[in-house]
Amino acid sequence: MAEIPEGLLYTEEHEYLKRGSDGTYQVGITDYAQGELGDIVYVELPQPGDRFARHEVFGTVEAVKAVSDLYCPVGGEVVEVNSSLAQDPALVNNDPYGQGWMIKLRIAEEAELEQLLGAAEYGAHIGQ
Repeated sequence: MAEIPEGLLYTEEHEYLKRGSDGTYQVGITDYAQGELGDIVYVELPQPGDRFARHEVFGTVEAVKAVSDLYCPVGGEVVEVNSSLAQDPALVNNDPYGQGWMIKLRIAEEAELEQLLGAAEYGAHIGQ
């Protein structure tokens, strides 16, 4: 059974947003997503300063089974990238909500957050 922490926001494409104390949002893939993908061997991420619209592809995750696009949950600017994933992409498998985060985003429109799923809604979406 996949871990779905309360207090985070989720997309139907299996990304999550976690609000940081500085007002930015940490973005990564959910425990369910990493479980479905299997062992992650490579993560391609954008550069700080890059901007993305809601649902725009911001990178890819390559696993033994498949390559999957990463979709930006809300529009905004990348303020930080998790450089640890270049040397250890398995962090996404081992700690998706902690050390396996992918980007930190300064969002453009707070209203876009209302279109995301809460923990219970995401759980229902994945049949849990």
